[in-house]
Amino acid sequence: MFPGAEHIVLDPVIDVGGARSDPELFLGQHRTPIVLDEIPHAPELLPVIKRWIDRDPSPGRYLLTGSQNLMTLQSVSESMAGRVAVLDLPFLSLAERCGAAGSADLVWLSDMFADDGLERLRIRGRLPRTPREPTLHSRLWRGGFPRALDLDDEVLPDLFESYLRTYVERDVRRLGAVEDQHVFSRFVALCAALTAQEANHSQLGRNLGISYQTAQRWRSLLVASFQWVEVPSWHGNAMKRVSRRPKGYFADTGFAAWLQRISSPGALGGHPLLGALFETQVALDVLKLSLSLTPAPRAWYWRSHGGAEVDLLLVRDGIFVALEVKSAARVSRADARGIVAFRQTYPQLRHGVGVVMAAIEEPQVLGDNLIALPYDIA
Repeated sequence: MFPGAEHIVLDPVIDVGGARSDPELFLGQHRTPIVLDEIPHAPELLPVIKRWIDRDPSPGRYLLTGSQNLMTLQSVSESMAGRVAVLDLPFLSLAERCGAAGSADLVWLSDMFADDGLERLRIRGRLPRTPREPTLHSRLWRGGFPRALDLDDEVLPDLFESYLRTYVERDVRRLGAVEDQHVFSRFVALCAALTAQEANHSQLGRNLGISYQTAQRWRSLLVASFQWVEVPSWHGNAMKRVSRRPKGYFADTGFAAWLQRISSPGALGGHPLLGALFETQVALDVLKLSLSLTPAPRAWYWRSHGGAEVDLLLVRDGIFVALEVKSAARVSRADARGIVAFRQTYPQLRHGVGVVMAAIEEPQVLGDNLIALPYDIA
């Protein structure tokens, strides 16, 4: 992945090469560039790296990776502010799973902000299908775990089982105190069932017999370990944006389906969680794709007191793009009523193309700068 760079995997139990006990001596034994994998297991290295970067600010000398958000760990006191570039690498997008990532043409998201965006979007194609993911249901059921790409359907449950056990028994134990790991595993499964909904800690606590504070703390653990993605609520009043609940998405649809014991793509087709998993897939794909834009748009969701809703609201250069998700093979203008309601509520804003993402075969213009797009648009 990084030609010429040495790769060292740090360990939570074994002090590899004395990285924790004598970080300066450890780093002095290795030439740069160097990849320090799972750097959260050795935060003692960070102050030394900081000093050495100040001494020689040449970029690309240290590549720090980890499965937890380094800045949320209580054991990390060094922020490295101004000395690092932070890149989030979520689970694989649909384009990456199809082998179609890496082309600037794939950033169709920017079309929604353009004056002629509707014309650009209406001629867009779709991503190719793969032998392992020939249908929408198979794509949702398999998810975006990198190691799942080459595995047969029969093996995937074992992968997810092992991932949950190592995640709960290793990462969570390191991130924060969990009094009952069995209850926490149930908490993870419940969050999977509540994907694409507002985060309600009181509801989570009541369902599991834990306090509001515990549910809130455990939800923070999911965010810190990249298992849960939250989108804040948007309101014209900035103070109300802060006070409202965020909307949460489980970070991988395949893992979520396994946690709900959905046994196959066929079983997912008739499951009540299908719509939520479809919205999760689309929302996460849009959020991943937005990272390709510089700067990336801010993401929100919107819900009015009257019940009108926009699943994703992207804001860039003062332009507001409203996006709705519908798990249907046919759409009409009625499916864009949340977008229309948002425009009517805030007519003073600059509005981009309104988009309905659905399981349709080709783009469909809905009028008034509104368009329906295939969920696997390329």
